[in-house]
Amino acid sequence: MDNLKEDLKKQIIEQLNLEDITPTDIADDALLFDDGGLGLDSIDALELIVLLEKYHGIQVVNPEEGKVAFRSIDTMAEYIRKRKS
Repeated sequence: MDNLKEDLKKQIIEQLNLEDITPTDIADDALLFDDGGLGLDSIDALELIVLLEKYHGIQVVNPEEGKVAFRSIDTMAEYIRKRKS
């Protein structure tokens, strides 16, 4: 498994205090918001912004970028890789 994706899953679980969820419960391509795998909301989106800055040194300043980046674990990993390269 992709280390970045595995790390992201662990970081999300920790940052959002998701009890009874393990990294294996989160599919890489599952939608994180709305009716997706985790059913996150707008407050959780703010936590994900904090997570990116805290663990990866990346600031999300454009809300439209954030919407795309936070669709799934796959899109978050891709966003991080692009911003770090």
